[in-house]
Amino acid sequence: MADKIAVIGTGMMGGAIVKSLLKGKYAGKITAADFITEKLKDLEDLGAAVTSDNQKAAAEADIVFVAVKPGDLEKVLKGINKEVKGKIVVSTAATVPIWFIKKNVPDAKVVRIMPNVAVLVQASYTAYCYDQTVTAKEKEKIQMLLSMMGIAEEMDEKYMDAITGLSGSGPGYLSIIAEALTYAGLKVGLPRNIAEKAAAQNMLGTAKLILELPEHPAKIRDMVTTPGGTTIEAVYELEGSQVRQALMRAVEQATKKSTLIREKVCPEDKR
Repeated sequence: MADKIAVIGTGMMGGAIVKSLLKGKYAGKITAADFITEKLKDLEDLGAAVTSDNQKAAAEADIVFVAVKPGDLEKVLKGINKEVKGKIVVSTAATVPIWFIKKNVPDAKVVRIMPNVAVLVQASYTAYCYDQTVTAKEKEKIQMLLSMMGIAEEMDEKYMDAITGLSGSGPGYLSIIAEALTYAGLKVGLPRNIAEKAAAQNMLGTAKLILELPEHPAKIRDMVTTPGGTTIEAVYELEGSQVRQALMRAVEQATKKSTLIREKVCPEDKR
């Protein structure tokens, strides 16, 4: 029998997780919990059980996803402490370390994940790490669940701030690029719907080339760059625009911000 899952907090990320699991035809019961009941109607219509009672949702589940903001996490965890004893608690809260989660639910088995909003279309890159009490069998369960939402990889917790800066915030950067490419298409005369679709599909196709061939991004650039052709003219313009440095600085600043948020939420953290 499939594990019963509760998702506490149905904002952007929590709602996306519920929808992704439902879309993936997860066999177990999925309960969405949120005190703002208006957020629950769409999820109920899709097939999730819903409740405004976090304790009830946690008590009836085997695996509990907690998808709330870092500043709200401590209060929510303390509220379900008794209900998650011996169960798996999966936190999506950016920046918040395992030790802090464990301090608030000491008898739970803690998993920390860093997905992104592409969970909504089952195309997230999700990094995850565990506390030492999670068993091999439980790790397999978590890997299976997260893989329903896209690509999932276990990694050392020390990389989670960097993953937050690169991947967690990544759709924000790429949406700017997609918008710029769409407007570029408009500038050269394409209808808006064609420009937008072409820009998005090019990003998707390039990502698949990197992941499935697999090839270094520079090799893919070289595959479409011929002497005296159109691509080399465009590449020349891009190389003079400092776009590389801008993206690198963006990831660096997001990573630093992740660290600052962690230090604010967990002032005892001395890393």
